[in-house]
Amino acid sequence: MTSTEGGTTGGSAGAATGGLKRSLGVGDAVVVGLGAMVGAGIFAALAPAARAAGGALLTALAVAAVVASCNAWSSARLAARHPASGGTYVYGRERLGPFWGYLAGWAFVIGKTASCAAMALTVGAYLWPGREHVVAVVAVVALTAAGYGGVQKSARIARVIVAVVLAVLAGVVAACLTSGAADVAGAFGRGGSGPDGSGGVRGVLGAAGLLFFAFAGYARITTLGEEVRDPRRTIPRAVPLALGIALAVYAAVAVAVLSVLGVEGLAGSAAPLSDAVRAAGWSGLTPVVRAGAVLAALGSLLALVLGVSRTALAMARDGHLPRALAAVHPRHGTPHRAEAAVGAVVAVLAATVDLRGAIGFSSFGVLVYYAIANASAWTLGGSEEPGTGGRGVDRGGRVVAATGLAGCVALACALPPASVVAGAGVLALGALLYGVGVRRRPGPPAGSGPAR
Repeated sequence: MTSTEGGTTGGSAGAATGGLKRSLGVGDAVVVGLGAMVGAGIFAALAPAARAAGGALLTALAVAAVVASCNAWSSARLAARHPASGGTYVYGRERLGPFWGYLAGWAFVIGKTASCAAMALTVGAYLWPGREHVVAVVAVVALTAAGYGGVQKSARIARVIVAVVLAVLAGVVAACLTSGAADVAGAFGRGGSGPDGSGGVRGVLGAAGLLFFAFAGYARITTLGEEVRDPRRTIPRAVPLALGIALAVYAAVAVAVLSVLGVEGLAGSAAPLSDAVRAAGWSGLTPVVRAGAVLAALGSLLALVLGVSRTALAMARDGHLPRALAAVHPRHGTPHRAEAAVGAVVAVLAATVDLRGAIGFSSFGVLVYYAIANASAWTLGGSEEPGTGGRGVDRGGRVVAATGLAGCVALACALPPASVVAGAGVLALGALLYGVGVRRRPGPPAGSGPAR
């Protein structure tokens, strides 16, 4: 199956169901990416990262930024060349072959479905402790219904959520940095091990791995490639814009919180942003920060449902998931069956299982996903990108892809052993299912063979 300039996929499944409706511009795409990146992670990721990196937290943030930037650039180049729903599932399939695309899609769909349930439970835990499962199911149903009505409706909701969350984070930064308790120079100057003896190269890489997943939301822009207007221009603009804003926000919040709490205080905090405004003398802002965390979790959940359903659509078109999920709504132009299926699975998980502490394999899967994206970008030639100078862009793109690939591997290896084992087990199961499916098929799967 070969992607066309118009962005719909070829192949019988895609042709039979039609393409998705292109309605997102640069601003909308940036908002969707920010909704995923400036989500619940900013309220929770800093503390475990500080425990891993110690005083080198800002160094870990810089490492995560470099790896994320490489991945974003590779993903943007690929999305401009293959502007279809599915993200790295499509890129791996088209550039490396069907197995690698499938493996990326499997890692994304399985891992992020669990992440959806965990994010929904986070919303419930903040809004109604003790009744988080009920709130989580309501949140999933509401956001799935919003996506069913069209990606523009989801983008409008994301725009409101992002604006409020950014305002809350700006308040946190201002409260901390204007406090008499702030030691901004110390935030940059602190070094050494964390409170539990962590730190060093492995500690920095482990912390960078934790922080990287908060930045990985720019993938939502590329998985929506079939719903973006003029994707060859829009996606390469939207991805770096969204990532750049998110990096600036994370850096500002990290410096502000470190300046008030210090490394040990941040590492030992269960709610670092709330504790930071309290330490800065602004206890009245604590409920506002709590409300911001709820909205951030809702924004992340909305973006996750969009991304998982679009990848499920692409895999269904190729027969790796039930082909019924490849249907596109005739009026709204959305993958309504895939969205409903993802919403149903997430709602069941959120109602029955607490996955907040049991999704380590998702972290490993995200890095595998982006490793395949970088390997796919390595195959791109400069002449394939419109408006470029040919070989120079090819060489530069390969340097970025190689850096991103090496970074993903390093961060994956630095994760806790339990996460690596769980993630590898999930990938092995996916590979086994792929092998069984290939043996049962009468012919090669749609889209087989890399397209150069």
